[in-house]
Amino acid sequence: MVSQTESPEQTPSTPLEQMLFEIKKVIVGQEVLLERMVVALLARGHILVEGVPGLAKTLAIRTVAQVVGGQFNRIQFTPDLVPADLVGTRIYNQRTGEFTTALGPVFTNLLLADEINRAPAKVQSALLEVMQEHQVTIGRESHKVPEPFLVLATQNPIETEGTYALPEAQVDRFMLKVLVDYPSDREELVIVQRVTGAQAPARQIITTDDLMALQKQADAVYVDPELMEYAVRIVSATRRPAEYGAAAVAQYLSFGASPRASINLILGARALALTRGRDYVVPGDISELAPDVLRHRLVLSYEALADRVTAGKLIDWVLEVVPRPYRPFTEDPRLTQGQPAGLQWSAEARRTA
Repeated sequence: MVSQTESPEQTPSTPLEQMLFEIKKVIVGQEVLLERMVVALLARGHILVEGVPGLAKTLAIRTVAQVVGGQFNRIQFTPDLVPADLVGTRIYNQRTGEFTTALGPVFTNLLLADEINRAPAKVQSALLEVMQEHQVTIGRESHKVPEPFLVLATQNPIETEGTYALPEAQVDRFMLKVLVDYPSDREELVIVQRVTGAQAPARQIITTDDLMALQKQADAVYVDPELMEYAVRIVSATRRPAEYGAAAVAQYLSFGASPRASINLILGARALALTRGRDYVVPGDISELAPDVLRHRLVLSYEALADRVTAGKLIDWVLEVVPRPYRPFTEDPRLTQGQPAGLQWSAEARRTA
């Protein structure tokens, strides 16, 4: 969808609306990508963006960094990188006879790992500790990175020449993996008009302190216990599909999603609800985020590769067999009169409730 000029009545009022409005001054279309990037920021999660070259993946992430403010570093991953280029190293000073620590570019608030799968596995694995623990160990010393700390990575499809598959342990540390596709003809026309004309740079809208305050608001978004069970059932179905009536799916899965998927489904659903102006989570938040949370966590079998079954297709099957809760999950009068607005009612859930 092409972003149009806002009328006075449409002027964004909340900080999140202002952020998205400012980002859309630079990025045309890619609505899902932009919303997921805001979700990752609010949920303190890392995001992996995949798409062929030329789809503004890097530009989108750099624009988000401009809007948020704080310290921003970019690492261009290449085959000749070594781990010390990312995290830092100890340097021997011949004059004093002592070692000094030179910290690497990961010591920042927002880290853009550009084309992360163009570096070999040993370099990619250098991010494991800092993504999970928010610290780096150099020699015998541990160094904390500044807060908030978020990794926003881009990668080309693995079929692209000169790329390396990311280790499973690393991809599991990304909260979301978002796929970026080509723009529509109309969107591409607007892109051409903007790039070939005068371009307005994005302004900083919030500070890192504001972002951490928004993160605390996301933490306070209400999640009904039944919705937590729903998220766990979705993830469990990727590990034991036969127990959920999807025995045909089992042959296509070598390994299902880890418990991190359940955690990130709830954290992401809270952030998505806040982004959309709610202080409570509905089932649609969880099912909508499920493909982005799960697609990089499923390890497909050789049968899946032979039959050209994708992770996205398996996730669709899982969402079909896991019953969705359908009762209202808030006392908001808009949701207690008739069919709840914002809830997608499931016929399967009605039959099994």
